[in-house]
Amino acid sequence: MKAFKATVTGKVQGVWFRDSTCKIANKLNVAGWVKNMPDGTVYLEAEGEDNDLDALIKWIHVGSPHSHVDRVDLQWSEPTNTHSTFEVIF
Repeated sequence: MKAFKATVTGKVQGVWFRDSTCKIANKLNVAGWVKNMPDGTVYLEAEGEDNDLDALIKWIHVGSPHSHVDRVDLQWSEPTNTHSTFEVIF
């Protein structure tokens, strides 16, 4: 198990980025959460198996069909094992 925290910058709010991230993460069996931030970015924390996290990382660099990702700031962290699924936080 590994984990990461990421801030996604670009046109990522109001374009189904969070919902799409949640659906992809759950399909990949990745646990965690995603949230819109007041500064217009999207922040997420995710944990899972290496291959599943790699697939999610590739996806967040592209995003949903109407989004435009300019940058992903990613930091690896220790898994907390506090989530069993991936969810959108408001």
